Amino acid sequence: MTQPEPGTVVVSEAGTGRYTQHVTAGGFEFTVDEPVSVGGDGSGPTPYDFLLGALGSCTAITLRMYADRKNIPLANVNIRLKHDRIHARDCERCDTEVGMVSRITREIELEGDLDDEQRAKLLEIADKCPVHRTLEHQIDVQTKLV
Repeated sequence: MTQPEPGTVVVSEAGTGRYTQHVTAGGFEFTVDEPVSVGGDGSGPTPYDFLLGALGSCTAITLRMYADRKNIPLANVNIRLKHDRIHARDCERCDTEVGMVSRITREIELEGDLDDEQRAKLLEIADKCPVHRTLEHQIDVQTKLV
């Protein structure tokens, strides 16, 4: 395969396990796999681990940028995320009422000498991170064989 253009992520089977994938992104290489419980080798984080990591890291970076720009005394950000699936009828914010929908639970811990107004503003800003916006809007995934 030729060298990908910047911004392109390349995924290929690693050849070392049934589901193990080799990923190259921005000059970095890493492994993605499934847990042993579903037939993988457990040799790396799962695809959903990376999805949650993308959302969590984007959120933390967005909060840090905002706090730095506004001189908010944010000392540290810790974010815990979990993905599961729920019945659409149990989702208060979902448009659809049929089938299952994905749910991501994100818990944000803000450390620092913050007042209630700063904490509320940072919580509002968390929902403005680019990955959050991408996940909450319609995504057009175009697939083609090459």
